[in-house]
Amino acid sequence: MNKDIAISVKGVSKTFKIPHEKVSSIRGAVTGIFRDKSYEEFKALDDVSFEVKKGEFFGIIGRNGSGKSTLLKVLAGIYQADKGRVKVNGMISPFLELGIGFNPELSGRDNVYLNATVLGMTQKQIDEKFDAIVAFSELERFIDQKLKNYSSGMQVRLAFSVSIHANRDILLMDEVLAVGDSNFQSKCLTEFAKYRDMGRTVIIVTHDITVVQRYCDRAMLLRNGKIVKIGKAEEVGNAYVYENMSDEEKRMVNEEKQKIADAEKDLKNLKGKELIKEQKRIAEEKRKLEEERKNKVAEITKVVFLDKDGKEKNVFQTGDDIVARISY
Repeated sequence: MNKDIAISVKGVSKTFKIPHEKVSSIRGAVTGIFRDKSYEEFKALDDVSFEVKKGEFFGIIGRNGSGKSTLLKVLAGIYQADKGRVKVNGMISPFLELGIGFNPELSGRDNVYLNATVLGMTQKQIDEKFDAIVAFSELERFIDQKLKNYSSGMQVRLAFSVSIHANRDILLMDEVLAVGDSNFQSKCLTEFAKYRDMGRTVIIVTHDITVVQRYCDRAMLLRNGKIVKIGKAEEVGNAYVYENMSDEEKRMVNEEKQKIADAEKDLKNLKGKELIKEQKRIAEEKRKLEEERKNKVAEITKVVFLDKDGKEKNVFQTGDDIVARISY
């Protein structure tokens, strides 16, 4: 593998078997031994291939169920791919599901040592970085409380703090910005930038298109386990927004078609005076619409939003400069 490549993925596929019957009792489990089991196959990843360069901030986006989290677990070695290969050039620090590497019955202090050990840190390394880990998480007051008493946001802060201080070559982050306040999210992004500046690699799964377009060098859009687009973060982010918008438009068009079909069906059922009355009503509505169109002072035909550099964008962050270009 090229020394400038941090992660190389070639033809990776992953399929899960989903049982049709769910066992809800001991009796069902026992009797089920003697019955043929049927499964439905769900292809979470389908022939996925891409490379991430060293020092790159790489975003993975897509709807729920598109395969983002499964892919991250394959990269981390938690899942084995059914087909294809994954090559990793460096040590990985994963932040995947909340709770992995933690014990809710232990204190925050003990969980720092537990999670850091899972990530490959030695006792000496943990001792040296313990104060920094706790300070970054801002949980000094709660560090000796049991983890089960922490909120989900507090757990995320502690887990992320351990991950970032493990000083691995590659950070794998799954929706770390989805939980926590804006100040902590800002701290996370600052740490990501530091990692990148040090020549390390960050791969992040997120639904936040603003983060992808502002911080990522490149990004990848997944749909149903397949790569839809991979390239510049700005372009991939726009593709994701457009994909969602086009689906909404399809829904609206289908609703309009259904309304027309229902109206035509109703007309066929009308006879005599009722039919004439309904035809007059429709004609009157058309006349009013035409009159409204003639009386318009102006009609807006297009609206485009631009950033401070004059580039067209659909997503902006609080505080950004926005230029609205309106055609009429």
